[in-house]
Amino acid sequence: AYMKRLNDLENLALSYPGVVKTYAIQAGRELRVIVGADKLDDQDTEKLSAEIAKKIQTDMTYPGQVKITVIRETRAVSYAK
Repeated sequence: AYMKRLNDLENLALSYPGVVKTYAIQAGRELRVIVGADKLDDQDTEKLSAEIAKKIQTDMTYPGQVKITVIRETRAVSYAK
């Protein structure tokens, strides 16, 4: 039941467009969602976290609360030789 809940949390977030990877951590009390920087902008990430929270509330049973963190990262790397 525990592993199923973690997998359900991750799969729920993965069902949204733009989501690249998900991690259920802290015994399922936190869900980290990695999104493609080229697919969503900063405002979309805020909307996405709210949508995922609402879907978890309506579709799943869980003890306490679940924190949803959406991470959108861009990296620029240069080398000086």
